[in-house]
Amino acid sequence: MDTLANLLSGVQARGAVFTRTVMSPQWSLRFASGAQLTLVTMLNGSVWITPANGEPTAVGPGDIAVLRGPAPYTVGDDPASPPQQVVTSADYCARTARAVTDGELTLGVRTCGVAEAGSALLVSGAYAGPTEISDRLLDALPDVLIVPDGECDRALLTLVAKEVQRDENGQQAVLDRLLDLLLVATLRVWLDRPQSPAPAWHRPADSVVVSAIRLMHDRPAHPWTVATLAAKVGSSRSGLARRFTQHVGEPPMTYLAARRVGLAAELLHETDATVGSVARKVGYSNAFALSVAFKRYHGITPTEHRAAALRTRGASS
Repeated sequence: MDTLANLLSGVQARGAVFTRTVMSPQWSLRFASGAQLTLVTMLNGSVWITPANGEPTAVGPGDIAVLRGPAPYTVGDDPASPPQQVVTSADYCARTARAVTDGELTLGVRTCGVAEAGSALLVSGAYAGPTEISDRLLDALPDVLIVPDGECDRALLTLVAKEVQRDENGQQAVLDRLLDLLLVATLRVWLDRPQSPAPAWHRPADSVVVSAIRLMHDRPAHPWTVATLAAKVGSSRSGLARRFTQHVGEPPMTYLAARRVGLAAELLHETDATVGSVARKVGYSNAFALSVAFKRYHGITPTEHRAAALRTRGASS
């Protein structure tokens, strides 16, 4: 069962922001865009990434780092270097010193820097708006995860580096899809590494648990209970509850609720169906029941989520 594909099925960048940043020695940038996920790679040189509440992590040429937001983080040639620029959602580009004093200095499409030339070249891409990334996936990721050079397809990084510098018809759509592809490719490698602290749901070793998960993914709107799931997979109610919690890290009904809310978020983003209609499609009796569950997981109502998605879509069109 491909749990990663299911968890990422609703992820679709819209208006992804990319930048190439040219840097000289004694440089440091503070990223405070509020993005849920950001991917960073060094084309030349090395870098230290320091999350808001974590230890510095080294990133070398060709390594790919996935940074979990929305907390800010610092990227620099030395963890002790104070930030020279703050990158925000309003300006996802660290301007050069001359650009600040003399106006816009053209370094190329999506190319910025704290100096006009430098030995280090960083490429970063961020999900700028609501992405429907599963809370289960976000909770499983560390603040910073690194996939070393050589473990991801170098051809993909070369393509990203090339497309970031282009400005042709449909360019934003190309960049959006490339960010999605880079995220999936990176997470797939990270999750499958033997030394990776992969979450329990990624490779549940229990066939009964796998069967229960498959049923909930195939028929999320069915009125499942632990008892009905147990009967379907040939287990006792208590046995399924114990084994599921042991291998997945949460009870079956908690897992199902998260699955339903995730599907609802995707439908609210992708369709014009009413909240009540979406609620019934994912297994809730009415809009109120969905709203209660949705706010518990996302902190906002389904209507607020849809409004935020529409604003993001409008801003990127």
